[in-house]
Amino acid sequence: MDRLTNTIRPYAWGSTTAIPALLGVEPTGEPQAEMWMGAHPGAPSRLDRGAGGTTLSAVIAADPEGELGSAAVAKFGPALPFLLKILAAGAPLSLQVHPDLAQARAGFEDEERRGVPIDAGHRNYKDANHKPELICALTPFDGLCGFRPPREAADLLEGLGVDSLKPYVDLLRAHPEEAALREVLTAVLTADREEMARTVAETAAAAERLGGPYAPYAGLVHDYPGDPGVIAAMLLNHVRLQPGEAMFLGAGIPHAYLDGLGVELMANSDNVLRCGLTPKHVDVPELLKVVVFEPSAPGVLRPEGGAEEVYETPIDEFRLSRFVLAPGGAPHTLPDAAPQILLCTAGAPKAGELTLAPGESVFVPAGEKVELSGSGTVFRATLVL
Repeated sequence: MDRLTNTIRPYAWGSTTAIPALLGVEPTGEPQAEMWMGAHPGAPSRLDRGAGGTTLSAVIAADPEGELGSAAVAKFGPALPFLLKILAAGAPLSLQVHPDLAQARAGFEDEERRGVPIDAGHRNYKDANHKPELICALTPFDGLCGFRPPREAADLLEGLGVDSLKPYVDLLRAHPEEAALREVLTAVLTADREEMARTVAETAAAAERLGGPYAPYAGLVHDYPGDPGVIAAMLLNHVRLQPGEAMFLGAGIPHAYLDGLGVELMANSDNVLRCGLTPKHVDVPELLKVVVFEPSAPGVLRPEGGAEEVYETPIDEFRLSRFVLAPGGAPHTLPDAAPQILLCTAGAPKAGELTLAPGESVFVPAGEKVELSGSGTVFRATLVL
């Protein structure tokens, strides 16, 4: 078992205070958006087994079966198939979707064949993997997830009283659901930017004045003035997670995180196609191939089970569970068939002989037994064999 040293990513949308508060350190004044735990090449965790520091990715590459277990390697290949994060949104993230596995492989191969540099700003596919993800709230957490039914979206837009939104309202009411959502999203993202900037400004002013169901969308324009994603966001459901609640995001589902601190677990990928709320590249034709144009209610997940509370998802690459350890409670021996990362978010629990503080994590190789004891909250990230 290895205590991990993890990289904090300073994306502009990150909170300046949430991660420092969790770690019990002074804020730097700079945004701290995500802390990555895993073996993703973009920011692999570091560890020290007595021969000097190295990365978790290097340790796994040197002995995949020893670290991951033969069953995991046979099922997922010689790499850790998940990435665990602490995510701290102080401003809205980009409105985005993720490809399914076939789309990711095809897109990655196409960009490789065309010689698009992996770090190019207009590159869509950074790897050949899909990116389903699960976000579990540590604080009240606001997000957008999945399309509203078109008639509900039409009512919301019409209620703003903005004349330039009327063509979108009419489209949403005139066509079958899939066609309506596709046509409106396409129209919003391809509209003249100057005209759209005026529409966004009028929409934001009306949303701020009206409040109520418009409140989650009113602040978007302050971070992204003139961005068509402000209008696209209103096609989506707003969801507020309470601490301990979670939300699963599958391929093709448009979503954005708005505010809050959470534990995020995903397949080991960085493939994102953006719809808006971003200064980054938006590839509308490629995006429209990936988006699933169906209304879908955001399903709020609550953990199920006894001592180990599991957040059930349809994905084998990752499995998230939580232990809330009470003082004086019995210790819990964890299954050891698969590799796992344990993350403390409260208290001072022990993983084996290691005492963990909030924000600290350990990597446990397959085949190594570990016992959780003490008091506090521990999230367990592993995979399904």
